[in-house]
Amino acid sequence: MALDVAVQMDHVSSISIKGDSTFAMCLEAQRRGHSLFHYTPDKLSLRDGTVTVRGEAMELREEQGKHFTLGATEKRNLGDSDVVLLRQDPPFDMAYITATHILERVQPKTLVVNDPASVRNAPEKIFVTEFPDLMPETLITKDMAEVMDFRAEFGDIIMKPLYGNGGAGVFHIPPQDRNLTSFFETFGLLYREPFIVQRYLKDVRQGDKRIILVDGEVAGAINRVPAETDARSNMHVGGVATATELTEREREICERIGPALKERNLLFVGIDVIGGLMTEINVTSPTGIREVARFGGNDIAAMIWDAIEARL
Repeated sequence: MALDVAVQMDHVSSISIKGDSTFAMCLEAQRRGHSLFHYTPDKLSLRDGTVTVRGEAMELREEQGKHFTLGATEKRNLGDSDVVLLRQDPPFDMAYITATHILERVQPKTLVVNDPASVRNAPEKIFVTEFPDLMPETLITKDMAEVMDFRAEFGDIIMKPLYGNGGAGVFHIPPQDRNLTSFFETFGLLYREPFIVQRYLKDVRQGDKRIILVDGEVAGAINRVPAETDARSNMHVGGVATATELTEREREICERIGPALKERNLLFVGIDVIGGLMTEINVTSPTGIREVARFGGNDIAAMIWDAIEARL
């Protein structure tokens, strides 16, 4: 069954194929005989109820720097595609939200992965709060008095933007640090939204585990260990991926959230777990596929396409 697959992504020329999950998903689609059509979010248009895009037919290969060939630019009716992969990276801003509204117009004829309405309604750092017993103590606010009370209670805290990504703007503020008020003022200037404050988890020094779920079921995991000089474990900022096994507690977390993911048609999800506590549920553009494969784990790209083809 050859499918017409449209891929909404950051431009293919900008990706590093060694760790890019979108590249892995598209490469697997190509292996299965599906055709790929590449476009960037700014080429998405809605007119008189019809969604169109300007983009290019795309072919991929495992050669960084020579990893893609694009055809001539053409305009397509997105509703004529069988599948749309919603894969551009955050920030999760009004542009991202608007794109989810537009993509809803091609459903249900076209399968959008992940479901755009669910992506819009499940921001990574807010969706997780539906499971308070599975996560560390967390405050979402712009009220300085609340932040001060939270710090007085827990002492060692993490402060980060509510809609950030890739570890950007994440600060560890230990009890002796006198910069909290300054951080608060800076966040107030940079972000209109509330921000998030969490109890610092010392277990992060042993790693922040990325667990990938496909259609609500565990597909694989890697451990991301932060650099000695950094509080963040994101691989974008120097975190090192290592092989890992799931603990009983981590399997319990996955079993608890799996039905909620299936109910929302969130087919490809990555959760972050530190010391048995879940800190985020990533639904916009999860990563980790290639790292799992590199350590001998499942071929998650194949698992994703098995799930997509089963739905069609």
